[in-house]
Amino acid sequence: MSIKSELATIIKDAINKMGIDKEIIIDVPKSDKNGDYSCNVALTLSHELKKAPMDIAKEIVNNTNSDIIENIEVVNPGFINIFINKKRLLSQIDKIIASDRNYGKNKTGNGKKINVEYVSANPTGILHVGHGRGATYGDSLTRILSFSGYDVVREYYINDAGNQINNLAISIFERYKEICGEKGEIPEDGYHGKEIISIAQGIYDTYGKNKLKEKINFFKNEGLRVLINQIKKDLDRYRVNFDVFTSEQSLYDTGLVDTTLNNLKNSGNCFINDDALWLSTSKYGDEKDRVLIKSDGNYTYLLPDIAYHINKLDRGFDELIDVLGSDHHGYINRLKASLEILGKDKNKLFIKILQMVRLIKDNEEIKLSKRTGKTITLMELVDEVGLNATRYFFVSKSLDTPLDFDLDLAVKQSNENPVYYIEYANARITSILNNYKNNIDNKSTEFKTFNNNYIYSIIKKMSEFEDVVISAADKRMPHLIANYVYELASMFHTFYSMEKIITDDDEYTLERIKLLKAIKIVINNALDLLGIIPREEM
Repeated sequence: MSIKSELATIIKDAINKMGIDKEIIIDVPKSDKNGDYSCNVALTLSHELKKAPMDIAKEIVNNTNSDIIENIEVVNPGFINIFINKKRLLSQIDKIIASDRNYGKNKTGNGKKINVEYVSANPTGILHVGHGRGATYGDSLTRILSFSGYDVVREYYINDAGNQINNLAISIFERYKEICGEKGEIPEDGYHGKEIISIAQGIYDTYGKNKLKEKINFFKNEGLRVLINQIKKDLDRYRVNFDVFTSEQSLYDTGLVDTTLNNLKNSGNCFINDDALWLSTSKYGDEKDRVLIKSDGNYTYLLPDIAYHINKLDRGFDELIDVLGSDHHGYINRLKASLEILGKDKNKLFIKILQMVRLIKDNEEIKLSKRTGKTITLMELVDEVGLNATRYFFVSKSLDTPLDFDLDLAVKQSNENPVYYIEYANARITSILNNYKNNIDNKSTEFKTFNNNYIYSIIKKMSEFEDVVISAADKRMPHLIANYVYELASMFHTFYSMEKIITDDDEYTLERIKLLKAIKIVINNALDLLGIIPREEM
């Protein structure tokens, strides 16, 4: 249990004695003068109890008794400021070292089954920068959720059916014709990336001109095989792995799409208009009704998407999280309405919309790639700035915030670059620990030489990690971890400039070595939740 959690329990017990049951929020004041932690519960109870906040706060304090509290005071207009017993605070160092890679792990998820679907890039090209942000968010979130006791399944939905895949097949065939010396004509909605030419060349290298009269299905299957393998290869390099790959085509092959269509028709919420079949989603919170089958008889994307989410819910998940691009914002209400029509709990579905990414270099936006002529691929970005920097910058801001990815900043070897700054902290600590030849295991210390109050600020910051992990999992916000680890690294650098670590004084040195080891553990655990493996030397 973290210090904040302990304090919340203590304050909760105090107000329970007053016959009140209320959730307690413990904050960290901006100034140490206002305590190590503070609580404003007296202010929130004032209206309910019809009493002055100061009087309520004093009553709470009188009901509070704990040996982890050094001092507790009430200040206007009713804040409760808490100063932690230094011995309790110092015990965090040994706790972190003993917990090691498990420090911060918790069971708040209580085994809740969550399916997180992310990336799900159409297999019509190579992963680009936009996919990278979704991949980073999804992978970081699943790491945090698993660390917090949730039963997580990572899923990739392969859109391998529909008109876009037909256009992919035609594009490959037309490029193949060109390589064979015939005239090729890419359809208006076709694909022009160099990977399409590469696939066509591969077919020619293997079969020569023997596939000119082959059915288009051959080119579709070959294109999907190559592109899906490339996507998986890129994801693996990016440290993103999935438990499940679900094929859209499989939903048709197993009859689930048709079953879903029949169930929607039988619900009494379908109608015909202009020779198209519509679903009355507007009755269930959508802004307008949606087409299921177009007038030409083709299914819209909505129908297989409904079938897919029915499939996920039928697998027994307590919660579904979809990470989708900004162009999918209108999907939220229509998908939830469709699930409600079929008698499913729409509140189990949470859709996270990622905002656009702009790549900035020399203060200007980069729009074209030399390799594809259309977009920057994810691997091009990784090659340019490094995998750690790519992942950190993508996860450093809330998903619903547009992101300007500064390429110049990402490669800077200076404190301005947050990734460099964090990795430099890790490398510095690693170097010091390696130079300290003694084994600190089983060596106890009472931390008597800590006379710098800044050390206690660092320990408080490390103790916050447990709460930050819980908050990041609960709010589905991995960027809270990114911000936290940067702050901790910054505090270490400040401390490093204040004090010499290794001296002739064994006790003094051992205590600081333990502190540094604890800091390194927390930094590494935080970065691991973001899929970042920090360098040990710079």
